[in-house]
Amino acid sequence: MKTLFKIIIVLLMLSSNVFAQKYITKNGKIDFYSDAPMEKIEAKNNQVKAALDAATGDIVFQVLITSFEFPKALMQEHFNENYMESPKFPNSTFKGKIINLKDINFTKNGKYNATIEGDLTIHGVTKKVKQSGTIEVKDGKVITYCKFNILVKDYGINIPNAVAGKIAETVQITVDVALDPKK
Repeated sequence: MKTLFKIIIVLLMLSSNVFAQKYITKNGKIDFYSDAPMEKIEAKNNQVKAALDAATGDIVFQVLITSFEFPKALMQEHFNENYMESPKFPNSTFKGKIINLKDINFTKNGKYNATIEGDLTIHGVTKKVKQSGTIEVKDGKVITYCKFNILVKDYGINIPNAVAGKIAETVQITVDVALDPKK
């Protein structure tokens, strides 16, 4: 009977470690910024869903396009209707892997350099990407941070000639997502 009790305790301890290796959030942050001669365009989205499996390095982000908030309502309307076609392409996603997983200790507070590879889908177009960023482990949370640029034409986003000078061809994306252990 004591042996069975010990086995159950060990299994419970092992299963809690497995669950502690998964992290999630529903309120991550992604911002974008473009600087064109006529106008700077920036928006913030604080409703990013993300999941990370620390055991495998699998990482997923899902961004609801209509959740981007702009300083001007007209910018937000044009972004959703004319450029991103949000009713047709409501989400952008990233599905990938941390490729230097062995360099990150998810059980110890600290900042770690991370490299991710995967598929970024924006406006219905999927491209392979590889980016560097940081992962900070802080008191049980995992905070991911990355800044990178995309070309809007690579994702099939058309800029009409009439506003070509107002909208930059390159957009800077900033990802700042804090994930909590999955319970």
